[in-house]
Amino acid sequence: MTPRERRLREQGQRRQLILTSAREMAEAEGWDFVTTRRLAERIEYSQPVLYQHFKNKDAIVHAVALEGFGELAGALHAARVRRAEADPLEALDEVARAYLAFAAKGPVLYQAMLTLDAGGAADAEGAVPQPVLDALAEIRKAVEPVAGGRDPELLTEVLWSTWHGLATLTHGRRLRPDLTEERLAALTGILTGPATRVG
Repeated sequence: MTPRERRLREQGQRRQLILTSAREMAEAEGWDFVTTRRLAERIEYSQPVLYQHFKNKDAIVHAVALEGFGELAGALHAARVRRAEADPLEALDEVARAYLAFAAKGPVLYQAMLTLDAGGAADAEGAVPQPVLDALAEIRKAVEPVAGGRDPELLTEVLWSTWHGLATLTHGRRLRPDLTEERLAALTGILTGPATRVG
């Protein structure tokens, strides 16, 4: 291994340590507790070293959010593939359950992904980061077999926004948790039933 390769590997390890530590701190105390000073103390690096990797806390939250979208894409893919041979509606319901389970299992990570990270949907040039596209692609692949001639991109956006609402309201204890399955089935039925036009 060349000195440059070793240096790059060490930089990657430090960067990952920062992200892992930020997630652990947030899970223990919430994102308000995570500051660059506390994070530097926890990983036993100076703040200037931390700033070599991330310019501020927002940049750390953004990087954590992108990791989260990568993990979400993996969870949705596993759910979709697991039910690939099933009825398409059952496969879509499986992906929906995987989405809600992901949000429930890691609410702090989910908060970073879809509440705190204002830059998560697009970068400075307006490009959507690949991990976000990957997660959306998994939803779209589950939607396409049941789209019935409708725009699968539109249905994907509607499903994503609705699942996010369900996840957020369930986490906030605004919905009865025992009706999650019924809500998902009703949503799938509404979106895949006969198209209706308002007005």
